[in-house]
Order: sequence, then C-alpha cells, then structure tokens
Amino acid sequence: MQINLFQSPMPSSWSVVELTRYLRDLFNSDANLQNIWVQGEVSNFSRPSSGHWYFTLKDNSAAIKCVMWRNTATRQTFIPHDGEAVQVHGAVSIYEANGVYQLYADMVRPAGEGALYQEFLRLKARLEAEGLFDPTRKRPIPHWPRLIGIVTSPTAAALRDMLNTLQRRYPLVKVILAPTPVQGEEAPAGICKAIQSLAALAQPDVILVARGGGSIEDLWAFNDERVARAIAASPIPIITGIGHETDFTIADFVADLRAPTPTAAAELATPDRIDLSADLADLREQLLRSSESIFTTRRWALNNLHNRLRIHSPQIRFRSDRQHIDDLVHRAEKAVLHQLQLQHTRLDGIQQHLQALDPFTILARGFAIVSNAEGLIVHSVAQVQCGDTLNVRLADGQFKVSRQE
Repeated sequence: MQINLFQSPMPSSWSVVELTRYLRDLFNSDANLQNIWVQGEVSNFSRPSSGHWYFTLKDNSAAIKCVMWRNTATRQTFIPHDGEAVQVHGAVSIYEANGVYQLYADMVRPAGEGALYQEFLRLKARLEAEGLFDPTRKRPIPHWPRLIGIVTSPTAAALRDMLNTLQRRYPLVKVILAPTPVQGEEAPAGICKAIQSLAALAQPDVILVARGGGSIEDLWAFNDERVARAIAASPIPIITGIGHETDFTIADFVADLRAPTPTAAAELATPDRIDLSADLADLREQLLRSSESIFTTRRWALNNLHNRLRIHSPQIRFRSDRQHIDDLVHRAEKAVLHQLQLQHTRLDGIQQHLQALDPFTILARGFAIVSNAEGLIVHSVAQVQCGDTLNVRLADGQFKVSRQE
C-alpha cells in the first residue's frame, strides 16, 4: 500500500492508535524496510516456551529490538548468542502495543557469513549437479563393525566423546585414529590425507569424520571441495558428525550418512550392546522353540517309521506263522483225536459184535457145544450113534458123555 504524506484534510487531533497505525503503514509501505539486512551485536537473547526468539541488535550508537516467530525459528541452522556479531534479515514495522519499531527477522547468520554462504551454495549446487549427493551412490553402514577409523583432531573433546560412546555401546570394536587439523588452512589437505591413509592402510569397516561445533568459519574446512571429493572417492563408508545439530556442511551431503554431532556419529556406527543382548535373548528363545519344534517333528517321524518297521518286522511274521502253526497243530490234534474216537467207537462196535458172536458168550447164556470124538461139531442127532462118546463144552469147562438108548 502506498501512503500519501500529504493527505487532506489532516485531522486536527490524532489519537495514539491513529498515529501509531499511520507510522506502521509508513514502515510497511517502504520497500527498503521490508527486505533489509541489519548487522550488529546480539544482546538479551531469549527463547521462551512459546518458541519465539526475542533479542536486541546493537552497535556502538544505537539498538533495535528483534523478534523471530516460532515457525521461522525452527528452520534456522544458526542460533545466535549474546555478544555475537550477526546479520539479521527481515522487515521493519511498528509494534503498536508499545509504540516501538522493531525488526521482524526471518533469517540470522554470523557476520561475514554472506560471502562464505554464497560460496557454500555455489559449491553445493555444482557438486549436486555432478551427482555426488545422489542417494543411490551412498553405501550401507555395516551393522557390526570390527574396526572403526576416526578422522579428527587428537586433542578435540569430540574425540573423547566418541571414544566413550564406542566403549559404552560396543566395547568389542577396535578404533584407529588418523589425526588431522580440523580448522585452518591446513585442515582440508590433512582431512583428505587422513581419509586416504585409513582406506589404503588400515581398511576399517567404517570411517567417522568429526569435529565439535563452531562458527561457519570454524567449520569451513568441511566445505572444501577437496574434502568433499575425498569422501566421495573413499572405498570405505563414511559417517560425518560435524558441529551441532543445526550445522550442515558440504561433507555432510557427500557422506554416506550424516550425524548431527560427533557423539551421534559414534552411535550410528555401532549397535548398542543392550539391544544386542535383547536381540540375542530373542534369538535364543526362537532357537529353543525351533529346536523343540524340529525335535517334535523328528520324534513323530521316528515313531511313525518305528511303527511301520514294526508292522513289517519278521518277528511279526514269525509270531503270525507260529500262531498259524499252533492253530494247525491244534486242528491236527483235534482231527487225530476225532479219528481215534471214531476208530475207538468202531472198535467198540466190532468188539460188541464179536462178543455177540463169541461162542463162549453163547455158552455163558446156558448153551453148550457138542462135538464127536473126531472134534466135529454135532449139529444133528443123526450124526450120533448109540454108544458114541461125545464131548460137551460149557462156559466154565467141558466133559464127556456117551449116547444111550
């Protein structure tokens, strides 16, 4: 909106709110004040629970209040601190409640960052166009590394933090340090040489490239093109842990995995022994269940084979044949006994018949057998003459008689 300073008619008396809103509209209509960079020193920086940022930007002669709303503050990669020289971008307007003008910020960067940041963006765009940031070229991080290489300063607190983290999480791993400056003019060449030496000589499973936090100037060695290409050319997977969570460098984009801090890099490179113990317990339980299932299945199959073998066993055949033989013997005995009984019955019949025909049996009933002197049976009186001597046989003996007239 364009404000005409010579509006007519002018009110004879202004209320405070009218004057304040009039001045606000003047600020808002000025294009220079709506897209402005202001440089100064931060003081009275605060972050209340609302998430907004409140601070004062001052120099030797003046000061201006600044505010950054929460939704903008959460996207910032740089958090200012009291006493730091910064550049703040935003729009100037009037805060009606207090009647003061202030800078509504949407970006904060360290003083002098402008040129470096532009160089960062140019290198980032060029390397991205070459495909160095392509996710498909990133290599997987080994789950259980045996040897970890670390590229950092040997005197840095970040090294102690990483070693403590590795010892706590995964004491089985071995660590080899490739010391190098991580700040200053010599740092890029030293970092490249350390990465190449580890890959060529030690051949660790993974390499951690790390340093603690600092300004953009302190971290600038990790925005060097030589370092980026050394990371991309490394045959060993690389995890970067550079600065704080809000710090991003070119090395982070090229690396196979970016960690927000050096300690986080050590955590991402190793499993936690507590988790491993839990996983081992789960695997042991699964192994026991699988073993029991296998044993049960094998036992059932073995019993089934045993039953089949028992059914086809010669012993079963022998027992069956033995029973069949016993049955045949029993049947033969019964047949023989039956024949004997039949023969015995027949013999009894013959005996009875013989007994019935036995002369002595007849004699026992009172009959007698008469024979002549020649021993011939006398069947008729015509065979006996007067005076003939006859032999009379009875059941209990015999005697002689003579025929008389």
